[in-house]
Amino acid sequence: MIRSTRTRRGAAALAGASVIALALGACSSSGDTPNEGSGTTNPDEKITLTVATFNNFGYTDELLAEYTALHPNITVKQNVAALSDDARLNLTTKMAAGGEGLADIEAIEIDWMPELEIVKDKFADLASDEVAGRWLDWKEAQGKTSDGKLIGYGTDIGPEAICYRADLFKEAGLPSDRKEVAELLGGADATWDKYYEVGKQFVANSDSAWFDSAGATWQGVVGQIAEPYENRADGSAKDLATNTEIKAAYDKIVEVSAELSGNFDQWSDDWAAAFQNNGFATMLCPAWMTGPIESNSGGVTGWDVADVFPGGGGNWGGSFLTVPNTGKNVEAAKELAAWLTAPEQQVKAFNNAGTFPSQIEALASEDLKASTNEFFSNAPVGEIFANRAAAVDAANLPFKGPNYFKINNAITNALKRVDVEKTDNAKTSWDKAISEFNDLGLM
Repeated sequence: MIRSTRTRRGAAALAGASVIALALGACSSSGDTPNEGSGTTNPDEKITLTVATFNNFGYTDELLAEYTALHPNITVKQNVAALSDDARLNLTTKMAAGGEGLADIEAIEIDWMPELEIVKDKFADLASDEVAGRWLDWKEAQGKTSDGKLIGYGTDIGPEAICYRADLFKEAGLPSDRKEVAELLGGADATWDKYYEVGKQFVANSDSAWFDSAGATWQGVVGQIAEPYENRADGSAKDLATNTEIKAAYDKIVEVSAELSGNFDQWSDDWAAAFQNNGFATMLCPAWMTGPIESNSGGVTGWDVADVFPGGGGNWGGSFLTVPNTGKNVEAAKELAAWLTAPEQQVKAFNNAGTFPSQIEALASEDLKASTNEFFSNAPVGEIFANRAAAVDAANLPFKGPNYFKINNAITNALKRVDVEKTDNAKTSWDKAISEFNDLGLM
């Protein structure tokens, strides 16, 4: 979903990285016998199925009630964590305890999906004729283990556009119509340099920042690097100290952030408050981000969406539904997970929360393409994000091996020290990132 890296940064995230390594390590060696065949399909047995999600998957009470109407014996209860970090910590802690207390369905964020490789036998195999060919090829591949076992049903993807404050653009003397803004930023030939160049024009004529944070902008940049931290051929980590591609990207973000960033830690209280006081004019905007922008901007008008993205196309985030095989109702949980990720429900989830479908049939839906968003100046968001999804080059999506989350966390921590906390300069913070990387013991 929704979501990829909608996580709290800093010490909490680093602690989560340590916990998952310990928890999954303990779980992988526990020797517990998989319980994949457990569960019930008895239509007369009254059961409750729990679904653990985070942020907002678009699974409203009304949507879940539709499932109960179709299956009167099943009540669905959703447990929603505020942040994906919280969901991740809950999952790994309970897996370390043998699965006690896990939900029947656990939502997994893409950046930490590869970490489940070492405990893949703890999840039910979700492959079936019913779902064959349902998803975009690259999305389905992300839900599989190294031996081809499908453990994750794809929910959303995060095709990226640019969300912006049309009123602030107009005040700064820039075009404000969404089509004009797309052209201003380079249209089909949009580049990061052009995005920064226009940002400099904006801040020269405004009291607002151009973008919210260096860390958020980093997510867009690294999302267009095919092998940022690990080698696709064998999954081995690259030495961060000699990773010139990542270092150059880091240096550029630090450089432009000094002039263009609002210096906010994304998902912090200060960041949320900035929506109310013209804190910044643009955001890298995967489809799911439209929900948080609207929820934080109550009473603020002027937001719009431009059908453009630096570098051509990008995907930030996306999640999966998994079924731990320690549950009491595995088969029923698999049926619910399949229903929640069916094209019809994914279109409804998009309309509820902006979580853009990953299913081929849903992407062709006229209901999806006709979707508009009143808050975003009635922008045709269905059409815009469908275009942005088509612009994603699957061959250039970053390879995310088992250590992607931890290494990327070291970089975002480094950016935060410079951009938000202002405790370090570019060099000292990079040196600390190298130390964090070395402490992972990957080389």
